[in-house]
Formats: sequence, structure tokens, C-alpha cells
Amino acid sequence: MQKLILRLVINAIALWIAISFVPGIHSEGSLSAILQLFSGAPLTQTEINAAAAGLTAVFALAFIFGLVNALVRPIITLLTCPLIVLTLGLGTLLVNALMFWLTSVISTFVGDQLGYSIGFTVDGFWPAFFGALVVSVVSIVLSLFLKDPLEGRRRRR
Repeated sequence: MQKLILRLVINAIALWIAISFVPGIHSEGSLSAILQLFSGAPLTQTEINAAAAGLTAVFALAFIFGLVNALVRPIITLLTCPLIVLTLGLGTLLVNALMFWLTSVISTFVGDQLGYSIGFTVDGFWPAFFGALVVSVVSIVLSLFLKDPLEGRRRRR
């Protein structure tokens, strides 16, 4: 359970960085309010509510992104295996971009159905490609720093 929560937090941070730095990826949540929340400066109730809404949106997005990667990605990877082999692994970048775009579509659909807007949109292929690249790099770096110290020493029953 702890590992699942850690992956959710890593995905949330990686998605937040991608939304912040890649043009063409948008979120309705107030991401600047999240920064203000962690700055330590005194905040008004409106700013606190905006930061809470932004954090909720980013974690909901990370949850959807995790589900897409866990359920859809293996099927797509299996179907595109010849392309991945033919391109010497570079086809994986296309699969990542597709998963990133699919997360945008699903989050919009889920937001419409629940009446709660996550507000995550990707404008096209290149923003999805670069967003997926940023999320992959940030996830790898954060995973290196936040490794479980007991991993490998635990006994499986």
C-alpha cells in the first residue's frame, strides 16, 4: 500500500511539472496556488481553497494516469511490439504519448460524468509527446531518490 501511494505522489509531481513547463498542456486547477500553499506565506481562505482544488485535481489526474498505464499500456505495448522492435525501442515514446493523450481524454470524460472538472487537456501530438517525455524523466529521477530502503530485504510469504 505504501508503494502504491508513493507511485501516486511521484506521478502527481511529474504531471504537475509537465503541466507547468510544456506548452500545449493545460489544467484548470490553480497550480500557482499550490506553490503559494507551500511557500509559507499567509494565505486567504480563497487561496487555500484554490490550492486544495488544484491538489485534488492533480492527484485525481495522477490516479487516472496510473490506471491508464496499468490497464491499457500493456495491451497497446503488446499490439505495437513489432513497431517497437523495428524502431529499436523508439516506438515506446509513441506509446507513452498515446497514454498521455488518452489520460487527457479519460479525465475530461470522467470530469463531465461526475460534474467535477479535472480540467486536463492536451492540444495535440507534440505536447503529448513532450509531456510524456517530461513525466517519464521526472518519474525516473524521483524513483531513484525515493527508493524503498527495505525493498529486496523483505520476505515474500
